[in-house]
Amino acid sequence: MNDLAPLLTAEGRALLDMVRDTAPADELAVATRLRREHPADLVSAAIGQARLRQRAVPKFGADDAERMFFTPNGVEQSTRASVAGYRAERMKALGVTSVADLCCGIGGDAIALARAGIRVLAVDRDPATAEVARANAEALGLGALIEVREADVTEVDTAGYDAVFVDPARRGGRGRIFDPEAYSPPLSWAVGAALAAPRAALKIAPGVPHEAIPAEAEAEWISDGGDVKEAVLWFGTEPGAVRATLLPGPRTLLGAGLPDPDVRPVGRYLYEPDGAVIRAHLVADVARDLDGGLIDGTIAYVTADTLRPTPYATAYEITDRLPFSVKRLKALLRERGVGILTVKKRGSAVEPEELRRKVLPKGQGPNSATVFLTRVAGAPTMLVGAPAGSAVTAGGAS
Repeated sequence: MNDLAPLLTAEGRALLDMVRDTAPADELAVATRLRREHPADLVSAAIGQARLRQRAVPKFGADDAERMFFTPNGVEQSTRASVAGYRAERMKALGVTSVADLCCGIGGDAIALARAGIRVLAVDRDPATAEVARANAEALGLGALIEVREADVTEVDTAGYDAVFVDPARRGGRGRIFDPEAYSPPLSWAVGAALAAPRAALKIAPGVPHEAIPAEAEAEWISDGGDVKEAVLWFGTEPGAVRATLLPGPRTLLGAGLPDPDVRPVGRYLYEPDGAVIRAHLVADVARDLDGGLIDGTIAYVTADTLRPTPYATAYEITDRLPFSVKRLKALLRERGVGILTVKKRGSAVEPEELRRKVLPKGQGPNSATVFLTRVAGAPTMLVGAPAGSAVTAGGAS
């Protein structure tokens, strides 16, 4: 808070413009020059804020990041704008016009909700964080829709709002917190707050055990560009439903409650389900649509004899199946002229980089291949191939 107030002045904003594109290697020289005409503390604050804005670009986009204010924890823990935007649009589609955003952080979710036309009460108990959220609402022209309040979320009356959104802190002094009851506030409190509201969404870690999900909730896992970002528990929607949503899109797979797929021999194609599909335990739904099965009862790879388009898995054409052997793989890659190797693993203790160094000497060839280190019917196995439809595969076929 002490750093932010001076940055909101005319002098502070001018300094932020001056240091906006400063590279890390140039910070000392730029700071030395600017301190001749500006207070040293203000220069340090501006350079620190510029550094945070640069780190925030992948999450918020350059246009917003260059206008917003950040804390180190805020950059690390805030929701990616694409995910927050999707969730806000779903709130809007549910008829929500006002939301109590509890544990709002620097305001990323509040911003997305406001941009969807939803009135927001954004609450955080940390004074500095609340001040940053307030500054961000003003910087993006959303101050009329976002009220920021510094308070303990457990003491806030949310009765006048259509929905509650809770993003409990999942990091402590020792790093990531995996026990939902160790969140701040605990998941049990957040569930209670959700059940008291007409609608609610609780953001939780994607690794949450399925048995910890309340029966009243719908569970949704969200990935963005193939990376799993979060899980959301929805209340007031479809209790017991499970879905995986992939961004951009969005594309949503709603679970049908299918049993685990059968294990079958490796076919011509191997499908790698999106991480959100795996976390949501919806591999069976993808396998059904592909007329496929599992290569192993404990491995989330789907095999099939035909190539079918699906947004929920990436298809690879398999050219070779080998028992695990560094020597045999090295010989195969040399024979195929492979110089670019992608190593994927599931159910294997081998480190991809270590294997790549052992089997792929530099300058070996122009072709590319993908090797999967996995288990097939319980046996350590290497499956070699390439993305389906790729111009160059390990075998040279398109």
